[in-house]
Amino acid sequence: MTTLLIEHLDQLFTVAGPGPRAGARQGDLTAITDGAVAINGATIVAVGTSADVRAAVTITPATTVVDGRGRSLVPGFVDPHTHVVFAGDRRDELRRRLSGAGYAEIAAAGGGILSTVRATRAATEEELAAQTLGRLKEMLRAGTTTAESKSGYGLDTGTEVRMLRVSHTLSGMQPIELATTFIGAHEVPPEYRGRQSEYVRHVIADMLPAAAPHAEWCDVFCDKGFFTPDESRAILEAGTALGLKPRIHADELAASGGAEVAAAVGARSADHLIHATPHGIAAMAAAGVIATLLPCAAFYLKLGQFAPARAFINAGVPVALATDVNPGGGFSPSMPFAMTLACFAMGMTFEEALVASTINAAASLDRQDRIGSLEPGKQFDAVLISGPAINLLRANASPILTVYKKGIPC
Repeated sequence: MTTLLIEHLDQLFTVAGPGPRAGARQGDLTAITDGAVAINGATIVAVGTSADVRAAVTITPATTVVDGRGRSLVPGFVDPHTHVVFAGDRRDELRRRLSGAGYAEIAAAGGGILSTVRATRAATEEELAAQTLGRLKEMLRAGTTTAESKSGYGLDTGTEVRMLRVSHTLSGMQPIELATTFIGAHEVPPEYRGRQSEYVRHVIADMLPAAAPHAEWCDVFCDKGFFTPDESRAILEAGTALGLKPRIHADELAASGGAEVAAAVGARSADHLIHATPHGIAAMAAAGVIATLLPCAAFYLKLGQFAPARAFINAGVPVALATDVNPGGGFSPSMPFAMTLACFAMGMTFEEALVASTINAAASLDRQDRIGSLEPGKQFDAVLISGPAINLLRANASPILTVYKKGIPC
């Protein structure tokens, strides 16, 4: 049975697996012309040319048929690094940054992560959900159909668990599926200032056991001024013992050793990586760690450089992209904008960026067998685009016509 048929597409990018794609496979994509995809409910049943798909499926009067002439179809975008759940507003920091203030200077003046911690601790679960819902709607309009959602703006057990509960609630009440990540080691809270080692013990002994039933992943901010490689490894290994899979903020502000930690603990993904060293890149390649790069964060934080995407691709490390939606430096909810920056600031091709935003991003969340490509048996999450797919790089041109989630137009 076929409930939906989209046919006569100018371009159909299936981004077929297996995923993740690495090295030359990262950019090895060819569009199907006069393409079609047939769906039964939420599941893809046939993909190929319009003639082949028509011949393979049964069309009934109940089938919705969409004429794709002048349009392109790509998999729904997967955003594998966001801090979308938070309260408060830090756009005043954006003005200060534009006037020349740096990340450390803003944090020292009471801004940064701890500013959001104060607001998030004061918010009720209902207030957090309402504020987050608006951000998710923006992400959906930009083509995101699955996203990761971190805690990390509570830095106390109760608020961290509350943030994770909000993610679970919202995952069931709007189209975007959310993968939950505990990152109690996002910063040292004010009440533990000067006692970082004690806070690390608190994260391991108290916060992790409370958060584990509500999360899939464990993350830590391993970087200069935050958590050391030894502290990061101890936290991630403690999370693994509780059934949480490891991922890591690494080498964003300096060469911190985070890439090496990711390799040592078998992290699925190491993220940011602006200052990743050749040794760290080689370690990630050997361990099969995905590099999730966040060009929007480098752009909005005015860090002066971007992650070395070409070095990762040349080394055989699969590259994924994410927006880093957050109140301080992730001001864009748009995966197409992340793709645009990846192409024009990090030297990626359009095809590499598309892979990074779909099958590789899905793999960074261990969901590549279900989403991230348009293949029979997979869930139909897709983005219908006016004109050729490369129109996604035309910032603010609104090329997205329809976003499909589980076969339903959103």
